[in-house]
Amino acid sequence: MARFVSFYPCITKSVVASLAGAAIAVGPVGGVAAAVPRSDEVSGQIQNAPGTPDAPEVSALSWTVTDVGTGNLLAAKEPHLRLPPASTLKTLFALALLPQLPAATEHTAVTADINDVAPGSSLVGVHEGTSYTVGDLWRGVFLSSGNDAVHTLARLNGGLDLTLARMQATADRLGAHDTSVRSPDGFDTPGQYSSAYDLSLFARAGLRNADFRRYCGTKSAQFPAVGGPDSFGIQNTNRLLVGSHGVEPYPGLIGVKNGYTSEAGNTLVAAATRHNRTILITIMNPQDTSANAVYEESRVLLDWGFDAAPQALAAGQLRESASPTAPRHSDAAHHGAVAAQTSTSGKASPGLTRHLEAAVALLSLVSVPFAIRAVRRRRNRPTR
Repeated sequence: MARFVSFYPCITKSVVASLAGAAIAVGPVGGVAAAVPRSDEVSGQIQNAPGTPDAPEVSALSWTVTDVGTGNLLAAKEPHLRLPPASTLKTLFALALLPQLPAATEHTAVTADINDVAPGSSLVGVHEGTSYTVGDLWRGVFLSSGNDAVHTLARLNGGLDLTLARMQATADRLGAHDTSVRSPDGFDTPGQYSSAYDLSLFARAGLRNADFRRYCGTKSAQFPAVGGPDSFGIQNTNRLLVGSHGVEPYPGLIGVKNGYTSEAGNTLVAAATRHNRTILITIMNPQDTSANAVYEESRVLLDWGFDAAPQALAAGQLRESASPTAPRHSDAAHHGAVAAQTSTSGKASPGLTRHLEAAVALLSLVSVPFAIRAVRRRRNRPTR
């Protein structure tokens, strides 16, 4: 770079700096990485599909409302905000592993199955020496959010590393560019994040799978199902599905998955059917600190979605189909920066545009001496 500056005195240090800035901003081949703002730069703006009434204000940092049948995104607030997902990431875990593990397969639990379960995790109660079917373990995942069941299934799938790789590949295949997988169960882990939009992709894909749909909507079960002295009853912890702790069950609720960790706060993916229409909501980290805020805010969004969907069908959907393909950042960049967001406009920022224009100008100037040398070589080449 110094040689270029000395060759062209007119190229200032600011232009060179612009080239460096552009090089940092350019993402993978085929796209430009969007800027990732700090948490205090997130706008919190609600977007509505054309023709729909204004979506309600709720306290969650990020949420989406989707008409599952049409795939239309009806409304959203910061849909690509990268946040810790808590146990809603188990939807991706199920998508990745359900096809790999036959439900009738039996497994006798050993201590190694749960060695990697993080302290403080939610557990269903997998016990060494007890025999479980894969179906039992999936009910432990969906009903009790059991991280012990998750890790047992991960070992049956070939181990933790293979499971994480399969989960990330599944997210990438679905176009879930806001998701970085570092744990199979959603427990707070540095560098792990997802978004309300990506969670909607996982849920929509999951609801097309009969096993996923059955497990996520199961209200109660015996664990293990065959009974016996080691069997006990478990109930789904999704209060909107079962109606508990002061929450009324939502009519037509299919289920899906709830979650909570200290970093993620409350998270919820919920779908309901009414008059042959299915509405899906994803909601992350309500700022209302009341115990049932995530469920009551979800109820409000579901009600709005059923009212708004017919109008959106006629007028078109919210133009928010995917996040830009941006590089995933290092653990250090994301750990503690849970409110980072990728731009959804599809346009480069003015600062980035200036960087790129300067880069193009500099590269054009740099190419001049090479062009001159090529012309001179052709002129001096002896004729044959």
